[in-house]
Amino acid sequence: MEMFVEAVEGGIQTALDTIALAGGGTVFLRPGHHSASALRLRSDITLHIEEGAVLTFVADYECYSENTVSVYAEASDRAYIVAQNASNVTITGKGTIDGRGDAFHTGFDEGVGTFTPVAERPRVIVFEDCTNVRMEGIHITDSPMWTIHFVRSRDIVARGLRVSNNRQLPNTDGIVIDSCSDVTISEVIIRTADDGICLKTSLSDRGIGRCERIEVSDSVIESKSCALKIGTESFGDISQIRFLRCRIENSNRGLGIFSRDGGRIEDVVFRDIELDCSETPDGFWGSGEPFTMTKLTRRPERPAGAIRTVLVENASGRSHGAINLFAEEPGGIEDIALRGIDIKMDEGPLGTAKRYDLRPTNADLAPPKGLQGRGNAWVRGQDGKIVGLFDYPGGLPGVFAQNVTGLELEDIKIRRPEPLPAGWNQVNIALIS
Repeated sequence: MEMFVEAVEGGIQTALDTIALAGGGTVFLRPGHHSASALRLRSDITLHIEEGAVLTFVADYECYSENTVSVYAEASDRAYIVAQNASNVTITGKGTIDGRGDAFHTGFDEGVGTFTPVAERPRVIVFEDCTNVRMEGIHITDSPMWTIHFVRSRDIVARGLRVSNNRQLPNTDGIVIDSCSDVTISEVIIRTADDGICLKTSLSDRGIGRCERIEVSDSVIESKSCALKIGTESFGDISQIRFLRCRIENSNRGLGIFSRDGGRIEDVVFRDIELDCSETPDGFWGSGEPFTMTKLTRRPERPAGAIRTVLVENASGRSHGAINLFAEEPGGIEDIALRGIDIKMDEGPLGTAKRYDLRPTNADLAPPKGLQGRGNAWVRGQDGKIVGLFDYPGGLPGVFAQNVTGLELEDIKIRRPEPLPAGWNQVNIALIS
């Protein structure tokens, strides 16, 4: 069955419900401006947004009280578009979804270089406990929160998507793959302030899941946080992950693995990656690092899980920051191979790359009383400095590794300025045990 929705007020959910009652089919949004509040997708439904169609949403969090999901993102548990316990669900087309992100912040904070978001912001799309999900071709702009969130779902294909968000609005991750299996992401272009593509295993009232058999390939990412990331929510195990043939442009961190919450992270490959990583203000985690891996316990009752068997191969480009591998104790990170790495390091204009960043720490779960900050973002200590930032011992190196067991470095070229700038380590590769 097919239904066509013209560019007039309302009617989209009615069409979706009619199609669902008929056993499934496709709802087409015709060219023009469409406005909606909460939308629900059910099994055997395709929402096709035609080229020239723009779908916008009411910028009022209370309008989405019936579109709640099990995983909180910051303080928010709602989304514009939700599919739950559904199968064979598809969103396609060359049209646009406008997330109305400008309606969900209170202004720009010059001190940390970001807009200050309001506490409650809807995600754009959430697929929760779904199977056989397809997304192709659509363009999503100006998300107020995480843009696309896959939760405890399997058999997912996303191809040819574009995400264009405000580069200074936090928590606007492009694609979040959360406790999912058998996921293929390809040929996407994501430009956002927060993580580009992020794999995690969140905690919810449904328990803890695994994230496994994920492949991301042939994509372009721009991120002021981390372009291709695993963590930081890592309650369950994450394994069999592949990032292949991706280009990272005008970003902060390029590749990242962050263990914090008890789950193991293992069998990860980053291969054939182009990198372009620049310093950012302290409001963003990290600063210009091509590859970062940290294992740090932030909840005493849940010691951070081990990171094992990671390969970074054939990665090249430029950066302001160092390759940074850090574990709190020996053995926390093991069997790591860096092969065929060619990075040109330049001095950044801000100087923030001269520190390594271990956020999020326990302090970032909620700013301690009396200290300035924003939960899961940044906290200023009594000394006025951001908590979790540390000077590299001896200055900024090309590669920094602390408490890493079984580190293999093969064909590593870190090309640094001559003479070295002030505050740079004379040693190119600094290993600390």
